[in-house]
Amino acid sequence: MSEEKFLNTHNASILLSAANKSHYPQDDIPEIALAGRSNVGKSSFINTILGRKNLARTSGKPGKTQLLNFFNIDDKIRFVDVPGYGYAKVSKTERARWGKMIEEYLTSRENLRAVVSLVDLRHQPSTEDVQMYDFLKYYEIPVIIVATKADKIPRGKWNKHESIIKKKLNFEASDHFIIFSSVDRVGVDQAWETILDHI
Repeated sequence: MSEEKFLNTHNASILLSAANKSHYPQDDIPEIALAGRSNVGKSSFINTILGRKNLARTSGKPGKTQLLNFFNIDDKIRFVDVPGYGYAKVSKTERARWGKMIEEYLTSRENLRAVVSLVDLRHQPSTEDVQMYDFLKYYEIPVIIVATKADKIPRGKWNKHESIIKKKLNFEASDHFIIFSSVDRVGVDQAWETILDHI
């Protein structure tokens, strides 16, 4: 089933921003969370797969998302953008607060169906990327790895970079790995298919 038949992706809007449980939407609409380093391209991923230019703000200043941002998509599914991690200019206290907020959402939210964990195809996953993957595996939360910025690497080298990332993450073969580019729209259909499989 293509996402177009199921979802009107243009009917998407930011619903609310939440700092804790009491602010989450109270219903049973399925949610897909998006996690990744501050500059990995989460906003671009959201905008690209929804075919929107500025729904999620791409910021020149990484680390600007400080709350959980809930995006409503056609009243059938929600994306939840969690604060980017690994950004140096944020104080330790602030980072700890984000960590707690993200952990509370990921471990207690019944609407959550899967986490799209974004990594940069060009680089080895960071310590935080590995920790996020391990965390999701530990709590048995379905994870979809999306490797962004594929347009910045020659296509012939994609497999090599994919292998490096999988090795570093200790990637489980049963999980999904998607190579993605918001510039060339590589991986958009595959991302949708995989997301809808989890819903």
